[in-house]
This record gives sequence, C-alpha cells and structure tokens, in this order.
Amino acid sequence: MIATSIPVAGAATGRRNALLVAHLAAVLFGLTGILGHLIEADASIITFGRATFAFIALGFVAGLKGTRLLDALTLRNLPILGLTGALLATHWVTFFIAVKVGGVAVATLGFASFPAFIAMIERGVFGQRIGAVQGLLLLMVTAGLVMVVPSFDLLDSGTLGLIWGLGSGLAFAVLTVANRRNASNMNALQVAFWQNVVVAALVAPFAFTHLASTSLGGDDWVNLALLGVFCTGLSQFLFVKSLEGLEARTAGMIIALEPVYAILGAWWLFGEQPSLRMAAGAALIVLATLLAAARKAPAEHGDTSRCGR
Repeated sequence: MIATSIPVAGAATGRRNALLVAHLAAVLFGLTGILGHLIEADASIITFGRATFAFIALGFVAGLKGTRLLDALTLRNLPILGLTGALLATHWVTFFIAVKVGGVAVATLGFASFPAFIAMIERGVFGQRIGAVQGLLLLMVTAGLVMVVPSFDLLDSGTLGLIWGLGSGLAFAVLTVANRRNASNMNALQVAFWQNVVVAALVAPFAFTHLASTSLGGDDWVNLALLGVFCTGLSQFLFVKSLEGLEARTAGMIIALEPVYAILGAWWLFGEQPSLRMAAGAALIVLATLLAAARKAPAEHGDTSRCGR
C-alpha cells in the first residue's frame, strides 16, 4: 500500500508543479504589455530591444545545450524564417502601439481575438468548415469586442488602441497558421532564435531613426532586458516545460488566461480600472479563448511554443 502510494503522490506533485509553471508562463506573457507601457520609447524601439535581448539569451541557451543554430539556415528554411519573422515583427509592433495608444487592458483584449481570426483564416483561405462551436466562438469574441470598445469614434484613444490590438491579433493568427502549415526540420530553439534575429533586422532602421530623438533611461534598459529575456525566452521555455506534466490542452487553457493577468496587473500598477461593460466584454473574450484552447488537438499545441508570443 505504501509502495503504490509513492508514485501517485509523486505524480500529483509533478502535476502541481507543472500547473505552477504554466501559470508563471501566463503571468510572464501578461507582463509583456505592462513592460511595454513602462518603457518610454517608440514601439519600434521596444520591439527591436525585445528581439535583440531575446536572441542573445536564446543564443546563450543554444550554446549551453549544444544546439547548432546555423544548421537551420537552409534554402528550404530561409523563406519560412523570413515570413514568420516578418509576421512576428508586425505582431509585436502593432501590439506595443496598441499599448501606447489605448492602454494595457484594451491592447491585450484586442490581441486575445486571435483564435477567432485563426478560424476565419482557415475557413477563408483553406476552405475548412466553421462548425457550431467555432461559430459560437466568433460570436462571443465579436460581442466581447463591441462591449470592450469605449466608443465607436476613431478619435477616441481606446477605440484606436483596440483597432491596433486587433491588428496584432490578426498578425499573430497568420503567424500561427503559417507555423502550422510550414512544418520543417528545425527545433523550437532554432526557430525562436532566427525569428528574433529577423525581427531585429526588420525593425532596426525604424528603431534607430526614433532612437535619435529618444532618451532611454536606466529603467527603460532594464525593462527591455526583462521583456526580451523573461517575457520572451523564459516564458516560452516555461510553457514547453509545463507540457512535461500537463496535457497540452490544459496548458493551453492556462496560457489563455494571459489577458486576465495583464488586466489585473495594469489595474494594480496604473489604475486602469475596467468598467463593468469592459469587464463583461473581457469575460466573453477570455471564455471564447479558453473554449478555443480546450478544443485544440495536442499536435496543435506543439506549434504554440514556436509562435513567439
């Protein structure tokens, strides 16, 4: 009796640890918008700093693990890395613009619409039929976004922020579909490293243009490092690590709670208290995201760690 209870207890402890790791990853993902809000710089500078710190950290990890990064640079892989890197750059730049314009909560909720965009892309481009559950998801996200938007005035900063957030969600959805449709012989570390290199290279001209008129303080550099190392490299590692003790579906549902952590953090740090209407809309969007995560097949989650959130 004692002998058989030990493995059970060990399994339970392993699952609890995996749950903790997954929630920590979700918190780090949620901190992305908060750090973007704190950094006094243009979105291109933030994106460039994030990508640069990220690929330096990932390169260091690759060296420790003995991963040969240059092996990924084949004629077959170069177009894939170029396309996905460009999509990742678009996703990050539009997200940080949304944060600067509309605030953390609005930007994060706009981005959280990406599962609906994935459903529409797969229906429109690949002809996959939208089932009843996916139709319900689209309806919930649409209703949630209508409730989140402060007004339907394009001069309103909250509305503009939501539009930029939706653009970020659309770019992330295209990136996700591209990653799924372009399976290659690269591992996740190689993909993450070279995607960040592409992002840094693409936004560098814009970043250096704005850098001439921007004075980054010590806190800004620290926040950029945190954004690149912890909210990019470490968060993706923790998500993959959580899959060792959790079903992919469970881990995905926890990561889908990212907007909740982001909104709570912005409320606590910046006083961005959501209205009752916004909270209801946020609940609809998060519920739709959880529903989408719950329906994903385990194989799909294998690509999630390569999407570069």
